[in-house]
Amino acid sequence: MTIPASLLPVVLLIASNVFMTFAWYGHLKFKEQPLWIVVLASWGIALIEYCLAVPANRYGSAVYSGAELKTMQEVITLAVFGVFSMTYLGERFTLNHLIGFGLIALGAFFVFKGPFR
Repeated sequence: MTIPASLLPVVLLIASNVFMTFAWYGHLKFKEQPLWIVVLASWGIALIEYCLAVPANRYGSAVYSGAELKTMQEVITLAVFGVFSMTYLGERFTLNHLIGFGLIALGAFFVFKGPFR
């Protein structure tokens, strides 16, 4: 099964953001571990993230502009983090979060909408 060129960067960015979210925030459940250990573990996880993000942007540049790729990455980051914070960290998702994320999604809409005339 071949993933369409327009979908491949999305899939890779979602996977890379899952790894990066764990690299940056996963250690918050292990506060008893020395900082140097969690930094090393985070670097190892981030290496996997880079191995997914770099190809996502390389392949994505054939279909999307740089601004579209960056916007896509930010929206995916927020979506992944929203799920992560609720499921892994046990945090609440509030109306304020929904409004803030909605405004960011609105900004993404304008990036992908194209130039106004």
